[in-house]
Amino acid sequence: MSHKYLKIHPDDNVLVALVDLKAGESVSFSGTTTQLAEPIPAKHKFVLENMRENDSIKMYGVLVGKAMKTIPAGTAIGTHNVKHKSADFAAKKSRYSWQAPDVSRWKNKTFDGYQRADGQAGTANYWIVIPMVFCENRNVNMIRHAFEEALGFSKPDVYKSYVDELVQLYRSGNTEKIASTRFRPASLNGKEKLFKNIDGIKFLTHEGGCGGTRQDSDALCALLAGYIHNPNVAGATILSLGCQHAQVDILKNSLAKLGPVSKPLVVLEQQNEGTEQELLTNAIRQTFLALVEANKIERKPTPLSKLVVGLECGGSDGFSGISANPAIGHTSDLIAALGGSSVLSEFPELCGVEQELIERCVDERTANRFIELMRAYARAAEAVGSGFDMNPSPGNIKDGLITDAMKSAGAAKKGGTSPITDVLDYTEYVTKPGLNLLCTPGNDVESTTALAGSGCNIMLFTTGLGTPTGNPITPVVKLSSNTRLAQRMPDIIDIDCGPIISGEKTIEQMGEEILDFIIDVASGKKKTKAMLLSQDDFIPWKRGVSL
Repeated sequence: MSHKYLKIHPDDNVLVALVDLKAGESVSFSGTTTQLAEPIPAKHKFVLENMRENDSIKMYGVLVGKAMKTIPAGTAIGTHNVKHKSADFAAKKSRYSWQAPDVSRWKNKTFDGYQRADGQAGTANYWIVIPMVFCENRNVNMIRHAFEEALGFSKPDVYKSYVDELVQLYRSGNTEKIASTRFRPASLNGKEKLFKNIDGIKFLTHEGGCGGTRQDSDALCALLAGYIHNPNVAGATILSLGCQHAQVDILKNSLAKLGPVSKPLVVLEQQNEGTEQELLTNAIRQTFLALVEANKIERKPTPLSKLVVGLECGGSDGFSGISANPAIGHTSDLIAALGGSSVLSEFPELCGVEQELIERCVDERTANRFIELMRAYARAAEAVGSGFDMNPSPGNIKDGLITDAMKSAGAAKKGGTSPITDVLDYTEYVTKPGLNLLCTPGNDVESTTALAGSGCNIMLFTTGLGTPTGNPITPVVKLSSNTRLAQRMPDIIDIDCGPIISGEKTIEQMGEEILDFIIDVASGKKKTKAMLLSQDDFIPWKRGVSL
């Protein structure tokens, strides 16, 4: 890799600036030399040869856009001269062959996991408290306040002491000093945990369960069932109002579809319990007794084949597709070679690379399922006046991802090169080893929420701009595409993939380091930054309309 610019694929007709390039600078590649007509910021793309209106723009070897007008050699491409365009896709045409990476180094390695009765293994041991409907959010939060500090699961509110200091200055009349008073970080250590083998109690409040379509309520029940079934969960306290669309029976039916229910459930319905006090005291007492039992579970050496790794990106930039994404793609290949599972989500960000993914499917049935879900999703978006072409955010565009196809081509690199063994719709659960595709939105939190609901016991989340996202039950490892981000936001970044851009490390080396990091997190030896900051984001995907 050049330290100044890069051609990602031999068929590409644009180069990526790896550093800020100056106007007038001479650029040579494959026998073609041109002078840059304008400055090219790092992460952005430029053409070496003149392009005419409607000429195809190629990156990663695929169609990512069309020229809207003449683009002179040595100039940058952007939304002012390029529009989204992606290739069509059709049925699977060929058999896919794959050379698995060498995993002998990890052959005898294990992680210390929580082994469940159903054969799954958790990387953590959480108890969850969930409302069947938004009406119960207040009661869930009352239980949160009662439990978290008393059991040692909460951290001190360091910002409250800062506000207290400002209040004292105001009361003493020193208002001029407020502007110069800086926050002084204090220790985040809270009380000692009462239950040593429980990583926390998580509270999954939401705004659904009633008032929308029955499809929304059914999907919510299926999602919550997936969270209860997730191997990182020891059991659940479920609060129901009683009259809502999302009934407890629907949740139990969704759970039964995933297999025999072997985890303890505390289920209470407010309209049957009577007063709020009776509801809450019963919920707290029964949950406490259940925690005593859950605390008896201990970590044990567990094969790496029990890892189910979610693959996610958010706040992507022009480097994501050439550093962090392919790095976790290599990790995904290592996981597949070890008999584990990985899950690639965000279907709007697979636009333009569908045919490549279709050819990687293990059989026609799997390929056809992917085709059906992609086309149905695209039709649904277009029916409300939108489309996949609207996916890139202002931040994406500002940092070099100017079309959805360009963004997607880089995002798909998270899936590595291994065969696709299964294609899942939203809330469907992972059952097969290897790479799985899961239909979710491109929205970061809706997607990570879905990944945990489909059984992921750890997640890899790449970002180029910085995204403070986590999950209540599944550890989220945050990886930066560039070193500048890792240095600017060290409180959210776990691994810096910038050394790939600078040429200090290869994609393969970084992917191997990521796997080692995963094993430590899965064993409870390391906590991710998202865990330390208690970033417990949970947003169910509402596929229907409100009524």
